[in-house]
Amino acid sequence: MRLTVIGSGTISLSPTRGCASHHVEAGALRLLLDCGPGAGHTMARHAVDWWGLTHIVLSHWHQDHIGDLPTLIFAMRHARLEPRTAPLVIVGPAGTRDLLARWSAALGEWLQTPGFPLEVLEPMLDTPLDLGDGVVLTSRSVPHTPESVAYSVEHGGRRLVYTGDTGDDPSLGEWAAGCDVLLAECSLPDTMPVSIHLTPSEVASLAAAAMPGVLVVTHMYPPIEGIDLRAELGARWAGPTVIATDGIVLDC
Repeated sequence: MRLTVIGSGTISLSPTRGCASHHVEAGALRLLLDCGPGAGHTMARHAVDWWGLTHIVLSHWHQDHIGDLPTLIFAMRHARLEPRTAPLVIVGPAGTRDLLARWSAALGEWLQTPGFPLEVLEPMLDTPLDLGDGVVLTSRSVPHTPESVAYSVEHGGRRLVYTGDTGDDPSLGEWAAGCDVLLAECSLPDTMPVSIHLTPSEVASLAAAAMPGVLVVTHMYPPIEGIDLRAELGARWAGPTVIATDGIVLDC
C-alpha cells in the first residue's frame, strides 16, 4: 500500500496544512480517507490521480472531513471532456445516505445521480467489508461525535489504521495492535487538552499499546507547531515516527 497525506491540518485554517484527507493506494483501489475542503485541488497540485478514486471513506460529519465531497463528485461529472464511467463508492458511518440526500436537496440531484455509478455503503461496525482486489475495510466506533469511526485498511498482508478524530480510548490501541501504519490524529498540545481529541502524550500511549510499524501523526492544530512534537511523542513512544506534512508519500 502507499499513503499520500493530502491534508494534515484541521478546520483552524493554516497556510501549510489543509483539512483532513489521506489517499491510500491498495492494489487496484484508490481510497480517500476523509475529504476535507480543498482536498481535490491539493490532489491535483501533488499529481495525485483524483479522477481515479474508487472509494471515498468518511470518518464523521465535521466539515473539515467531508467538505470537498460535493466538489469531487461535481468535478468527476464535469471536469473532463470524456465522461466518467467508472463507479465511485462512498463509505461512511450509518447516516451517510441521509447526509447525501440532504446535500442533494440543497445542491441538486446530480450529487446522487452524477452520470456514473455511485454507491453508498454503511458497513456494520467491527465487521470486515471486502472492497475488492483483496482490500478489506473494518470500522470501529471512537469517542468524538456519535457517528465517528476509525478504520482499518488491509491488503496483501499489510494493515493501515486511521483513527479519524478521536478522544482518548485505551481499547483503540488493542484494536490497532500490530498494524503496519498507525495514522493518528494529534490535535493539540498537552497544555490544551480536550476530551474529543488527542494530545501528544495520548498519541504516544496509543502507539505504545498498538506497537505499529510506524506512527504517522496528522490532524494538527496550529498550537502543535509551537512545541517539539517529536520529543514529546518520544517520551512515551520509541518507535519510528513521521510527522505528516501535506503531500508526503509513504510506502506502507
